[in-house]
Amino acid sequence: MKPRPTDPCPCGLPRDYARCCGRYHAGEPAPDAEALMRSRYSAYVRHDADYLLASWHPSTRPAELSLDDAPGGRTVWLGLDVQQASQTGADAAEVVFVARYRIGGGRAVRMVEHSRFVREDGRWYYLDAR
Repeated sequence: MKPRPTDPCPCGLPRDYARCCGRYHAGEPAPDAEALMRSRYSAYVRHDADYLLASWHPSTRPAELSLDDAPGGRTVWLGLDVQQASQTGADAAEVVFVARYRIGGGRAVRMVEHSRFVREDGRWYYLDAR
């Protein structure tokens, strides 16, 4: 079943998708690094590789991105917890988060990431993770 714009946003904020991450997926610039990071998580949930590539800084962006299911089965994203978001410069920021997912019928996995973001020409981009 295809997700609807009125479905709850996958990023965990108490808004529907259209009024939360959906507007960034539709082209509106994210106002800050945390919003971009949440929208990228939602893009993984919704299998939106085009958005992920477009929001990735060109200096670190892969040539292609496959969101095909893992060898062990379908990846199911279970939740996002933003632990810290901080502006580290006029056009730089960092976000620490935990994302939970499961592959196939396996156990849930916790992925902890400390991501770096940069702003260029008024748009935030994912740079890399530490």
